[in-house]
Amino acid sequence: QVQLVESGGGLVQAGGSLRLFCAASGRTFSSYAMGWFRQAPGKEREFVATISWSGGNTYYADSVKGRFTISRDNAKNAVYLQMNSLKPEDTAVYYCAARLAGGMGFSQGEYDYWGQGTQVTVSS
Repeated sequence: QVQLVESGGGLVQAGGSLRLFCAASGRTFSSYAMGWFRQAPGKEREFVATISWSGGNTYYADSVKGRFTISRDNAKNAVYLQMNSLKPEDTAVYYCAARLAGGMGFSQGEYDYWGQGTQVTVSS
């Protein structure tokens, strides 16, 4: 059983930055690949970024590539999402997810545990 809790969301102006945090509890967190997804009202949840268990491999959705950075600190059981140059279209609830397999996951079905989400709102 893995518990995930996101935090760090809030209101920011377009062009600004925000850093999201995901705190995980579980005896084998370091062996899990992690991911970030987001969901805007009326839209399906979409992939944002993923990171392998070691942190050595990362992958991003085209919409956020070059602006967002995913990272992890296994000693602290934490994963982060640094978001720069934010746009109004980035407004959504952001979810942290854990995958039992160590390799990166690119879709919802590849993840086994989910947090409750944190709201990010980017104003024009």
